[in-house]
Amino acid sequence: MASIDVPSPSFDRKKAPVFAIGSPRSGTTLLFHSLLSAGNFAVFRSETWVFNALVPRYGDLANPRNRERLVEDWLKSDLHKLSGLEAGDIRAKLMAGCRNGGDFLRIVMENVALKQNAGRWAETTPAHLLYMREIKKTIPNALFLHIIRDGRDVANSLARQGWAQPLPWDRKKPVVVAAMYWNWMLRRGRADGAALGPDYMEVRYEDLVEKPQPTLDRIGAFIAQELDYERIQKNAIGSVKNPNTSFSGSSSSFVGRWRETMQADELAEVECVIGPFLQELGYELSAKTKPKSAARLKTSKALYMPYLDFRFHMKHMPLLGRMFATAEILTPGYVSGLAHSLPWAGADR
Repeated sequence: MASIDVPSPSFDRKKAPVFAIGSPRSGTTLLFHSLLSAGNFAVFRSETWVFNALVPRYGDLANPRNRERLVEDWLKSDLHKLSGLEAGDIRAKLMAGCRNGGDFLRIVMENVALKQNAGRWAETTPAHLLYMREIKKTIPNALFLHIIRDGRDVANSLARQGWAQPLPWDRKKPVVVAAMYWNWMLRRGRADGAALGPDYMEVRYEDLVEKPQPTLDRIGAFIAQELDYERIQKNAIGSVKNPNTSFSGSSSSFVGRWRETMQADELAEVECVIGPFLQELGYELSAKTKPKSAARLKTSKALYMPYLDFRFHMKHMPLLGRMFATAEILTPGYVSGLAHSLPWAGADR
């Protein structure tokens, strides 16, 4: 993979923005809130959805009309409320200095950090894993932390949340479809990450949960900031305080949960479609036998990969972006509504 096609600037890593990214249900929120709990980061308790939803939806932000539409809609949203920024001031700064998604995110977050007297900012939108090249072009000092979790646990969780999107003939196999999505997303993300050289780092969810301080030490060296586990636990923002993981307790029910919840036939099907990638990542396979439907599953996988590529590319076609990219996150009340199900989206910031 060729290196990214923009100059690699010299910058102060101690002030560089940090992106906590990865497949949904991989532990991005835990990683993000661990950073916020460590101190020195501006606290913004939401995903931003800038590159995966807003830019495709509103189009070229160098166009004043597109920029004005986005700014005005954003100012009416929960995201603006969470920022704590004064509407007139941030409107003026965005209209004057925003020409792309990177500008939009940088201007907002730099002003949030300034208001909070924080030294730097971090961001987590899991899907931004697929946009690292664009982010790096528009925010050259960006650092990327890609958290990776066992695909069997991810697929199991995605299916239970109802986030898998099977094609009609696979509606009875949401876990298998979710596993293929995980496979697709991580392969794309890791390929782009390889092009970012020293500004990209992979972190294992299992290590963050089971060996927190050594893992935090590695992350701290990468982002040039001390990350003390005890301080993080003491400050305990969001999912660190009210964990939906095992970061502050026993890890047995969160690491390898698939062992208790997957039936043997389902496990065999999942490992049939993502087994080679699991092994490439260092995870051991457990299925005792191959599924009877192995041939069909391999054919299905061969169809889903280009299908997911197609949907991704269609989302970024100028005339079709509005159809494939939702901007519901700007609907007033949408983000605050997430607080009922997600510990990190509430107003206890």
